[in-house]
Amino acid sequence: MPEGDTVLQTAKRLHSALAGEVLTRSDLRVPRFATADLTGRTVLDVSARGKHLLTRIEGGLTLHSHLRMDGAWRVYAPGERWRGGPGHQIRAVLANAAHTAVGYRLPVLELLRTVDEEKAVGHLGPDLLGPGWDAGTALHNLLTDPSRPLGEALLDQRNLAGIGNIYKSELCFLARATPWLPVGELPPSTAALLVSTARQLLEANRDRPVRVTTAGARPVSRTGPAPRARRPSENLWVYGRTHRPCLRCGTPVRTAEQDTRPTYWCPRCQSGPTP
Repeated sequence: MPEGDTVLQTAKRLHSALAGEVLTRSDLRVPRFATADLTGRTVLDVSARGKHLLTRIEGGLTLHSHLRMDGAWRVYAPGERWRGGPGHQIRAVLANAAHTAVGYRLPVLELLRTVDEEKAVGHLGPDLLGPGWDAGTALHNLLTDPSRPLGEALLDQRNLAGIGNIYKSELCFLARATPWLPVGELPPSTAALLVSTARQLLEANRDRPVRVTTAGARPVSRTGPAPRARRPSENLWVYGRTHRPCLRCGTPVRTAEQDTRPTYWCPRCQSGPTP
C-alpha cells in the first residue's frame, strides 16, 4: 500500500531513470490526454509531494500522478519484460534510450502546466518527508476539529501529508489510543509526540525496502512500559495482524472498518471508543 515513504522511493527511482534525458516514447492512456505527445522533450525532475508524484517536463509541463491504494510505477531496461500487470492496467509509458517507466492502475493521471501545480497539491498540509516540514502547523491542523476521530484526522492529507492506512494504525497503537478516539481528547503532550513520531517513522523508512515500525520507535504515550517487538521478522505492531497476539501484551489484535478502510488495534493497549 503506497504511503509517503513508498511514494518518495518511487520518485527517486523515476528521477534516476528519467531526469536529464529526452523522451523517445510518450503514451498517456487516459481519454483526456490520449493525444498528448511528450516525445522530444527532456524530463527535468521527478519529485514527491505527500503521496503525489510530480514529473516536470521541458516546456513548462508537469505529469501529476497519484498511486492511491494499488497504483505503481515500474522502471524497465530496454528489452526487459514488463511485469507490473496486464496491459489493460497500464495508464502511462515514458521512455528514453536507457529506461522505460510504466505506470499501472493510476487512479489520478493528468498533464498540467508546471505553474499550476498548486491546483493539484496546494491543499496538502506539511509534507512529513518534505524539506519544508513544519511540525507546529501539522499539530495545529490535526487538532482543528477536536471531535474528529484520531484515525480520520491522521489520514486527512490537508492536516499533514504522507500518512496512509498502515501508519495510521501504527501511530494510534504507539499513542495507546484507538483510531476512534476524538483527537481533542489526546493530552497535548501526546498529540505533539504523535506528530514527531510520524515524522520519525517515515524518515526511518524512506530508504528501507521493507517498512518497519517496531525498530527504534519510542512509544508516544509516556505511561506504561515501552513496546518491544518479540521477533525481528514482525515489522509492524498491529497492521495486518488480525487475531494474532499483540506484540506488547499478547491480546489478539482486532480489525474494523474506519472510513471504508481496514483499521487494526489492540483492545487492551489502546484506550478509547471502538466501533
